[in-house]
Amino acid sequence: VPGYGDSPPAETVVTKQGRVAFLDHVLQELGMQRPVLVSPSMSGRFALPFLLARGNQLSGFVPIAPVGTKDYAAEQYRQ
Repeated sequence: VPGYGDSPPAETVVTKQGRVAFLDHVLQELGMQRPVLVSPSMSGRFALPFLLARGNQLSGFVPIAPVGTKDYAAEQYRQ
């Protein structure tokens, strides 16, 4: 995940919109159609905004202690 571990920081993923676009690009490059997104730990910063913005592109979502859950209101999760 850009900006984590030994990967270099990336300006494109500083915003939620940038992280959504990044994950969308990865899924498109892999040719994935309606995947199940598994989100452990720090990947929550990418997966949660994607889920809320483009969840209709997913078949499912498996959160495993994702980071960033408090950044969203209960109503956003209900939608």
